[in-house]
Amino acid sequence: MDLEKHAQPDPAEPAKADLAKHAEPPALRASDADRDRIADILRDALAEGRLDAAEHSERIDAVYRAKTVGELEPLVQDLPAAGARPRPSAAPDPRVPGESDVPVDAENLVAVFSASTRKGRWRIGKRTNAFSLFGSVEIDLTEALFEQRLTVINATAIFGNVEVRVPENLSLRGSGTGIFGNFEVHTLEAEDPEAPVVVVNGYSVFGNIEAKPKRGKRIADLHDRLRKRLES
Repeated sequence: MDLEKHAQPDPAEPAKADLAKHAEPPALRASDADRDRIADILRDALAEGRLDAAEHSERIDAVYRAKTVGELEPLVQDLPAAGARPRPSAAPDPRVPGESDVPVDAENLVAVFSASTRKGRWRIGKRTNAFSLFGSVEIDLTEALFEQRLTVINATAIFGNVEVRVPENLSLRGSGTGIFGNFEVHTLEAEDPEAPVVVVNGYSVFGNIEAKPKRGKRIADLHDRLRKRLES
């Protein structure tokens, strides 16, 4: 009788198992800051030669498709900077006079039954959001100042148009979808491994999103130009 009694399963065990299952925390949703942190690590790995351009492009695409933090961490687990805290934004270079002291981290360009244009001499931040609804947004980076290696442009066009123009000597990549519309990025890979990287992510519905280089436009080396001016 005692043996039969001991052989009976404990009715509390299934309940404990259910409690343990429900105690597991849900997957944490990734924020823009989480994605930027991983993108910064990948940028440094590209600059140090730990990743080639193809690997970097593949991982960057995965970064901006990731929904949870758990999907982000494996993308940098084989890199020495994995898990590092994000570094503060670099201060503007004091050798370049006549520019604003305050770098722009993010900018929103909105065109609703209107047009919005950003071009000329301006300091582009890490992220630019462009939204066009029955309107037009133009982003011209051919004379922009890049203070970071990676710049992300998130574009949405609904019955509208978003155009991005970049210099010929940087890297341009993109990932997006067109539903009864157009999403087109003319991919570039710069010869200079230190050249800025622009990633255009887009979603177009009955609209157009296009990113391509502007012929004859290249990033000027301001530091060399200033040094020659000081030496003359």
